[in-house]
Amino acid sequence: MTIGIDPFIFRDPIVLSWHGFFTFVGVGIAIYLIDRWSSKEEIDSDVIYSVALWVIIGGILGARLVHVIDRWDYYQDNMSHIYQVWRGGIAIYGALIFGTLSGLSNIYIRKHLGLVYAGQKQTWLKNLVGEKIAKGYLQGSMYAKFKDLSTGRLLDLVAPAMAIGQTFGRLGDVINGEHISSKTDLAWGVIYSHPDSGSFTFHGLNPSHPVIIYEMLLTAFAFIVLWNLRGRLGPPGMIFITYGIIYAIGRFFIQFMRLDSVWFAGLQEAHLISLLLLTICVPILALRATWTSRSN
Repeated sequence: MTIGIDPFIFRDPIVLSWHGFFTFVGVGIAIYLIDRWSSKEEIDSDVIYSVALWVIIGGILGARLVHVIDRWDYYQDNMSHIYQVWRGGIAIYGALIFGTLSGLSNIYIRKHLGLVYAGQKQTWLKNLVGEKIAKGYLQGSMYAKFKDLSTGRLLDLVAPAMAIGQTFGRLGDVINGEHISSKTDLAWGVIYSHPDSGSFTFHGLNPSHPVIIYEMLLTAFAFIVLWNLRGRLGPPGMIFITYGIIYAIGRFFIQFMRLDSVWFAGLQEAHLISLLLLTICVPILALRATWTSRSN
């Protein structure tokens, strides 16, 4: 398969790549699905969009940060390029991890600091912004909508939507050819013929593994598994944890076909993050399954 499409949709007056366009599409699909499914869980749309805003901001910053760390050998001599996201270079792991942490932070602030304020005369937020503003923020309509929110149930909606969003969002990476992979003689090897493609710069007209297509198949498979686990895997939050396990295992093996910077013992950054996720997620799933079994 040969792909000769220009990685950029247009370059003037602003720069827009296929990667950026489909990332926007993937995020939009994920938010739409979460909002649609949330009504069945009695989660207000305002909650979804409030959390989504934090997830997007945290995801963008995290994706760039993890990429810069991985390519520090380049960025330490080109510091001004760190902020030039349009040049390309984000890490999906950074988006997933920091986006999740950012969204959870929003929920924590809305719920727990609001509960503290409701039960005490003073909180750090009251002292910081004043009683009137704090009271309006914490006891207004948004506070009421967050107060009884089940974070686990929300995460279980996020997981399958995120899998679908990633699947479509990666289409831009397939077109751009910016993720360099090892050469292959297999029939499904892909050749990037456009001179602005990163793969062409590295491999010329030699075929390489379509690692992003492999990852799209992984996330599509994860969606099928998660969708069939709805209502069958408890307690709340375990579907999200299961997605973390499936993605980490698949990404660990796919990563061996990518030519990213080696960090330790022949392993790349994504390998180490995958192992870290598995170290966290597998025990959580096992312990929660044990507790649920004992409770029953």
